[in-house]
Amino acid sequence: MKAIVTPTSKLQGDIQALSSKNYTTRYLLAAALSEGTSTVYYPAHSEDSEAIRRCIQDLGAVLNEDEEKIVITGFGSRPKHADQLNVGNAGAVLRFSMSVAAFCPQLTFVNTYPESLGKRPHDDLIAALEQMNVKVEHNDGKLPITIYGGQPRGGRITVSGKVSSQYLSSLLFVTPLLEEDSEIIVTDDLKSKVVVGQTLEVLEQAGIRIEAAADLMHFKVPGKQKYQAREYIVQGDYPGSAAILAAAAVTNSDVKVRRLLENSKQGERAVVDVLKAMNVPLTHQDGIVHVQGNASLQAGEFDGDEFTDGVLAMVAASVFAEGTSRFYNVENLRYKECDRITDFLTELRKAGANVEERQSEIIVHGRPEGVEGGVEINAHYDHRVIMALTIVGLRSKQGLTIRDAHHVAKSYPQFFDHLRALGGQVELVTEHQTHG
Repeated sequence: MKAIVTPTSKLQGDIQALSSKNYTTRYLLAAALSEGTSTVYYPAHSEDSEAIRRCIQDLGAVLNEDEEKIVITGFGSRPKHADQLNVGNAGAVLRFSMSVAAFCPQLTFVNTYPESLGKRPHDDLIAALEQMNVKVEHNDGKLPITIYGGQPRGGRITVSGKVSSQYLSSLLFVTPLLEEDSEIIVTDDLKSKVVVGQTLEVLEQAGIRIEAAADLMHFKVPGKQKYQAREYIVQGDYPGSAAILAAAAVTNSDVKVRRLLENSKQGERAVVDVLKAMNVPLTHQDGIVHVQGNASLQAGEFDGDEFTDGVLAMVAASVFAEGTSRFYNVENLRYKECDRITDFLTELRKAGANVEERQSEIIVHGRPEGVEGGVEINAHYDHRVIMALTIVGLRSKQGLTIRDAHHVAKSYPQFFDHLRALGGQVELVTEHQTHG
């Protein structure tokens, strides 16, 4: 599917933020790891969220879902024997499920997205699992991966946090269920610490006790714990909303996005502060972010590690800012669905943006007058790239055509519907199978 984005000067309206993907994944996993029946209200609906539903069901959780909630009866530390799991293109779901697979005698994770998730490395988690008496067969750290578990052991476990915090989160979910106490030591740096904060918040809500060092580099996890069956309410999603807020920032707008908690532990909550620093007129109260954009932005310097999944949307906004913006500490963007630095900047240049990259930085020389557009560009099968390029298309002179735009459904299937409801001019057309 192609998205044909036409220049749009005005956005106006009021939408509900979609539900948080990160919290949905974690609550469903916590519910599956309990032995009772839990309820998750307002779960996210996206390809990633379907992947975690599918995996926990294949491992023996029983799910009943209606319009507003999922009721889940969990399997605790005894998942049923499954030969293989298909996580789709969901990296977090793969990494969380790999640790759960330590309780299975043999389980293979198949590779259905060789061009995306299939290229991403998981060596650091594999190394940690091998310290827990789990044998792992893999393709140079990548899918397909087969885990031979059945009797995972606790104890002293080291894990690198350099590439992703998901490896650590994965271990934090399963170590409380082991017979032995565990000590988890994070080596190297730890990326996306705020997301580990979300994991710890969910574990605490599930009745799990973990002693975490203030810098999140060292954890003591008592063994023989049990997840409690609970009721969970999923909050609104900042990463997806970042794209809507950025679109409102670069146009003349009067847009409200609801269900965005001011005290959320989502790191991407920082996008509200980033937009404020860029002089975007907005307020944030009672869970509502209200943007009254005047299409006039100021450049700034931002530590992207605070809001990893909001960086691309903020870069898109800064394309139209007065001055040069710098997003630093963002190297882990290179290890996502695509290389979100090189691949994304390549497409931005085609659209007419003036951008440069460093290994861990994105530098944007703003063009307040707008960019030319008028080209067809490649979204690299990446939902965040699709959303960010759409923002640029809205403020371009000739619009943009974005290929493979259906991949936005990975995290935000309603993105184009929401944008159009606000007045965004986007036409979706089915692609003829002409390009390889």
